[in-house]
Amino acid sequence: MKFTGMFEPIHLNLPTYPIRIKEEENGTYIFDIIRKKFLFLTPEEWVRQHLVHFLIEEKKYPRTLIQLEGGLKLNNLQKRSDILIFNNLGKKIVLIECKAPSVKISQDTFDQIARYNFIHQVKWLFVSNGLQHYCCEIDFDKQSYRFVEDLPEYSISSQ
Repeated sequence: MKFTGMFEPIHLNLPTYPIRIKEEENGTYIFDIIRKKFLFLTPEEWVRQHLVHFLIEEKKYPRTLIQLEGGLKLNNLQKRSDILIFNNLGKKIVLIECKAPSVKISQDTFDQIARYNFIHQVKWLFVSNGLQHYCCEIDFDKQSYRFVEDLPEYSISSQ
């Protein structure tokens, strides 16, 4: 597929999916299967949409339990979390921060998702630029965290 827009999609360290792309006069757009609309294709959106497909197809998270770019208030500032996943009871369980492939995952990235988690209080944190992925399990009782190999699959019994 040839793209004439500002962003030339790159291959990510994620499976490939049949993602709908359309070219318009003012740029390239990608279809968001959660919000059911086309969005301007940026490098970060490229990563976010691949992660959404990965969550649904590989990790079996129901699309109805995935929220994209949800607002939150942090220190009186309006922020947006990239991907927030709920369990079937409406409890927040996974928080995901997406970066463009050109953005190096750094301590600042982890600090950002940790600040957001002060509000969300989820057990699983996941950070990705599409090329590198990091997952942490939070233990609120012990006030600790541990890095794990991968995000667990969705399971009603473990939520």
